[in-house]
Amino acid sequence: MRRRLAWLCLVWMWALPLHAQVAAHILLQDSPLAGFQYHAGKALWPQMRVGDALTLVREPDNAHDARAVRVEWQGRKIGYVPRRENADVARLMDGGQQLAARITRLAEVRDPWSRVRFEILIPLRPD
Repeated sequence: MRRRLAWLCLVWMWALPLHAQVAAHILLQDSPLAGFQYHAGKALWPQMRVGDALTLVREPDNAHDARAVRVEWQGRKIGYVPRRENADVARLMDGGQQLAARITRLAEVRDPWSRVRFEILIPLRPD
């Protein structure tokens, strides 16, 4: 029994540095994708998958919305964070906060607001 306990302690101590590298995320919001019908989303739809990473790009000079946050999939614009939900995202990005985003749902429906849902995450780095 003592040998087993010693072995488990060694494995645990060896695994500590690996555990320290694991990052967690805080879910900031889950949103529909705005403007899907106006950008490359329709053409890219067959290639997109749930779980795919998205890139958020701040557009402070956007003529329609000073808090605009563009959403890209593999470097192509597919839409925006909805205007009614972009204030916190824009504020965090303007303050230098890194954010992550990924597709959470794809639905083949007529309503473009219901086709893509995505979540925005705040990455946590271990100390």
